[in-house]
Amino acid sequence: MIPVYVGYDNREAIAYHTFCQSVLSRATSPVSFAPLVLNAMNKIYKEAHTDGSNSFIYSRFLVPHLQGYQGWAIFADGDMTCHDDIAKLWEIRDPSKAVMVVKHDYKTKFSKKYLGNDNSDYPRKNWSSVILWNCEHKANRALTPAFIENATGAQLHRFTWLTDEQIGELPIEWNWLDSEYEVNENAKLIHYTIGTPCFSGYQESGQANRWLGEYFQSIYPLKGRGLESYV
Repeated sequence: MIPVYVGYDNREAIAYHTFCQSVLSRATSPVSFAPLVLNAMNKIYKEAHTDGSNSFIYSRFLVPHLQGYQGWAIFADGDMTCHDDIAKLWEIRDPSKAVMVVKHDYKTKFSKKYLGNDNSDYPRKNWSSVILWNCEHKANRALTPAFIENATGAQLHRFTWLTDEQIGELPIEWNWLDSEYEVNENAKLIHYTIGTPCFSGYQESGQANRWLGEYFQSIYPLKGRGLESYV
């Protein structure tokens, strides 16, 4: 079983379901999904940060704790679609690493993103949007709920509790940034980081058609209805 933790925000709930549909339609191994819903974690974690553009910006770092610091798990932002077998990402696990991420090195083209949120540049931007977690790595024991509650965004999203050698690298195709990067038909996982096509104004951007295809697959039981161009 591959445990997949997915960022969930009520303002774009359909994005979570669309992502799960895209994973399930291609998976060759059993997958379990765990949405990171803040109100479901009130007994272990109190979100006090006020600088996030979504509700899962810090809860992603709870994954090792939620796994009991055992085994491996995948975290993915909810504003994504998967276009290859998630088992292929799972196979990349390297037990010498505490985490494995796509190490983006770019400057954003957009000062604003969905819902009018600021979109500033910072070191290791978007590294934490897909994480292959080695939950049992001793370094990740630092990620207690109390630590996460009190840590800054810079501390967490820049993986400052780890050494550089403990951060493994994933192929960039497993976190392809729509609109920031050129269209890539070979992208294995597309990240709609500027705006999921469920929001007005983002249905025509980049590879929005691929998100819409997964969305329509999840809400219509049969093909037809003039939707084939998206699927």
